[in-house]
Amino acid sequence: MTTFDLGSISAAALARAFRAQAITPSEAAEHFLARIAAASDPTIFITVTADRARREADAATKRYRSNAPLGPLDGVPVAWKDLFDLEGTTTTAGSEIYRSAPPAREDAVVVRNLAVAGMVSLGKVNLSEFAYSGLGLNPHFGTPRNPYDAKLHRVPGGSSSGSAVAVAEGLAPVAIGTDTGGSVRIPAAFNGLAGFKTAEKSIDKTGVFPLSPTLDTVGPLARTVEDCLLLYSALRGAKPVGAEPASFAELHLVVPTNVVFDEAEDTVVANFRALMVALARRGATIVERRIAAFDGVLATAAHGNITAADAYFVHRPLVDGPDIARIDPRVVTRIMRGAQMSAYDLLSLYAARTDLQKTLRAELDGALLAYPTVPHTAPLVAPLEASQELFHAVNVKTLRNTMLGNFLDLPGFALPSGADPDGLPTSVLISAPSGSESQLFAAALAVESAMERAARWSHE
Repeated sequence: MTTFDLGSISAAALARAFRAQAITPSEAAEHFLARIAAASDPTIFITVTADRARREADAATKRYRSNAPLGPLDGVPVAWKDLFDLEGTTTTAGSEIYRSAPPAREDAVVVRNLAVAGMVSLGKVNLSEFAYSGLGLNPHFGTPRNPYDAKLHRVPGGSSSGSAVAVAEGLAPVAIGTDTGGSVRIPAAFNGLAGFKTAEKSIDKTGVFPLSPTLDTVGPLARTVEDCLLLYSALRGAKPVGAEPASFAELHLVVPTNVVFDEAEDTVVANFRALMVALARRGATIVERRIAAFDGVLATAAHGNITAADAYFVHRPLVDGPDIARIDPRVVTRIMRGAQMSAYDLLSLYAARTDLQKTLRAELDGALLAYPTVPHTAPLVAPLEASQELFHAVNVKTLRNTMLGNFLDLPGFALPSGADPDGLPTSVLISAPSGSESQLFAAALAVESAMERAARWSHE
């Protein structure tokens, strides 16, 4: 059927193969459905929509045969985090409470947008319950195994755990997740993928189960920046974004000296530093300095956090009733922190958020931010399951760097930066204030190209 590896192909490359008639969307869909059925880890997919996938793939195949594809992603399979409504399927939100809920009556807006772009929905994948954890543990549907450790069960990252593992395991070329405190970027980091946190309000969330209506964003997990950009446009129902890599001379990155390197693992720091050196040698400007806005974000913790307040508002009927016993206690603990916040606390957070976003824009003055996505590689599951105290401590550390971007509304790309001695991926986060997406896209493409060149040289 084909000479290329569908398990590691990018979405854009797969669509190019469709156009070259090297494979049809129907053949590709059958390949991925077979991989899902044969997967050794049954915790990745919660619902497989095989009938829908075949119907959509067959329609795409006919379009290619008529030389009339809908766009650059026509016929490409996609997996959805189980927060997105797919008509005729239950949206579980990773919770036992909703396992038998009535099926959705219609697609979420973004699901509909990708269908209009010709994409093929394979089904819905696992996540942290209610999308409320950066680690990806789920006691109801199981915790997907991180594919970078064949012997020991390591966290997949959360909350978009299944989205990341589905792509990393070759069960789908791309997947869609959500990011409220790092839930696209963290699993991308732990699974050696590209993940894009979009700006607030840039993508319609109608039909997406909420965690924090204030901070929730929709974003892609994929193998390349190109795929993320194509998906970003399709999710918005817009024409494909045109982007070229920035010249390295145009690349101006600020590396914070505060917060983001605290307690970071040596290899995470070493891989990040090596990338910055490689970029500087190619002409990029790398400046290291303190970012006052980051200290300001941490200081707001005295008032609680917006996600907890929103989560308590969303889930109050559950956590204040008998159903609380059916929810992961670790999730309950985090939701109930919102119940302890006052109106003064919440308004203080909103005011500080507005002020700190202005502060950061002034501090950056047109530059972008660069720092490790997560200060450590994927931890083992067993110790986290054994101790709720340890779980919360590791979860806070895992979310620390990424949640800065949510509080400050920073679109950001998590990109692979290398691996530790055990082969566990590390990641770099390139971020910019909202409204600077074009600059961010060009920078992400340039950083990705530098990493690809470094990888090629290391094997020559």
